[in-house]
Amino acid sequence: MAIRAALDRPDAGFHNRRVSITLIPANEYRRERWKNGLGWTRAILRHPAEGDWDWRVSIAEVDKDGPFSAFPGCDRELVLLSGEGMRLHFEDGDCVTLAPPHARHRFAGERPLSAELIAGPTHDFNAIWRRDHVDIAVLHRPLVGPMVFFPENGVLWFAYLLAGQAVFRDQPLPLVLNQGDSAVIRAPEGGARTLLDGGGEVLLLRISESIVE
Repeated sequence: MAIRAALDRPDAGFHNRRVSITLIPANEYRRERWKNGLGWTRAILRHPAEGDWDWRVSIAEVDKDGPFSAFPGCDRELVLLSGEGMRLHFEDGDCVTLAPPHARHRFAGERPLSAELIAGPTHDFNAIWRRDHVDIAVLHRPLVGPMVFFPENGVLWFAYLLAGQAVFRDQPLPLVLNQGDSAVIRAPEGGARTLLDGGGEVLLLRISESIVE
């Protein structure tokens, strides 16, 4: 896919002062087995694309109760996208309920847990990152008119459109996001700002790679 190649190009690095935006249409997500083989996920993006990744985003399809895969050394965050929700039962005794419409929870990837579905299957946005390589903040925001992304050194933005439609208008050609599509926004320090305009809801990941030498 073009986005995976774009992230690995030398001219797409954080020192490039041009704003770079790449769309990932929902129909390009790849369906893959979970790490533990007990379910399916739709892989959106991982970086780097080859070898061990520093971070990845996907949509987990949970259709039955069962254990989650373990990711030692990683942090992760789940956001309920659809379905009646589920309970996360951690081996240490904690229990967290992900309820509609878009409850979320951040936890360490090495914590053993199992999911209990409340009333049927769910789809869940899933961000996982190696905590000694990057830091990720997951934000859920309404989209009412323009949203501005300002240049930041060492920061990459990832947007997933939960609902509605949006467009990056300040590009050579307008870039349109429909519900379920994603985009990667790279606006390094010293570059220009960019605008996402539209109506709906959006999940934003602020991915900071500044801790990496």
